[in-house]
Amino acid sequence: MARIAGITLPPEKRIEVGLTYIFGIGRSKSNKILQKAKIDKDKKVKALSEDEINQIRQILEKQEKIEGELRKETTQNIKRLVDIGCYRGLRHKRRLPLRGQRTKTNARTRKGPRGHAIKKIKAT
Repeated sequence: MARIAGITLPPEKRIEVGLTYIFGIGRSKSNKILQKAKIDKDKKVKALSEDEINQIRQILEKQEKIEGELRKETTQNIKRLVDIGCYRGLRHKRRLPLRGQRTKTNARTRKGPRGHAIKKIKAT
């Protein structure tokens, strides 16, 4: 069982895909890490030796911000935008899309379910 950065990697997956379970690592970063460690990307996670796992851990400690450190940085960045009151900060505060998307007809996931203005009253 391979545990890297507090995450248990799924044993049946290839190591290339298994590393993507760590927050902040996608497929391309995963491939770069495996090239540096000189590990075959088609190898299963359960087939890794303890030495190979330690190699991956060392590479991640040296170069990458992952998991808690990365999450903390992103929340601080959002908080900074909200505090200075810039446009993007206001959009974050109101929970609206920030990158110029239309909101008249779309953005239902961000805005929530439609609130119907007038509810019909049954005539008795």
